[in-house]
Amino acid sequence: MPRRRPPSRPRRDFAPPHADVQEHRAGQDWYVRRLTGAAATKTYTCPGCHQPIRPATPHVLVWPVVKPLLADEAIDARRHWHAACWQRAVHL
Repeated sequence: MPRRRPPSRPRRDFAPPHADVQEHRAGQDWYVRRLTGAAATKTYTCPGCHQPIRPATPHVLVWPVVKPLLADEAIDARRHWHAACWQRAVHL
């Protein structure tokens, strides 16, 4: 007797936590990458509140769209923000 296959689960369309999203702020387009606590291993200073982002704290990495990520200028332009500070940021 042939075996029956279990019904397949519905596919969810969502971006993984490391996917880059484009956002428009202050007249400029930005790539925003959401980082999980597990991915955060160093201490950074948030440009929004000037407070430390401690290791294992979820936060966002932001850089301008006009520059490719691996270009020297883009690496210099990327910043780690608290997610709440980035949401409140209206000018950069």
